[in-house]
Amino acid sequence: MEVKVMNPADLFRHETSFHNVSAGESLFREGESGNKMYVQMSGTADIMVKGKVVEKTAAGAVLGEMALIDGGPRAATVIATSDCRFAVIEAKRFGFLVQQTPNFALHVMRVLASRLRTVDAFL
Repeated sequence: MEVKVMNPADLFRHETSFHNVSAGESLFREGESGNKMYVQMSGTADIMVKGKVVEKTAAGAVLGEMALIDGGPRAATVIATSDCRFAVIEAKRFGFLVQQTPNFALHVMRVLASRLRTVDAFL
């Protein structure tokens, strides 16, 4: 199976409304409820689990997907390390994207699998 590399930020380049987070602030925190996921459009951030940085992100990163998909609490904290801009994806839009853009769905699954492997390596 050929793996197409995608940058999810490309899907949202024409958005007019974004969620902005200043450097040092959190996008969300571990344990919070989450009904949205985000695509990082600009800036840099750290994903932290139990106080440890497990990933550094930049434009194109998908964040908050796990809580949106399974309805559980946030599994990580995301802290902006520079001013960031995020596209917001609510459940209805996520469902539409999965139907209309299968590569987006595959990308989210790859992100989930990769992060699970990364966090498992920390334990």
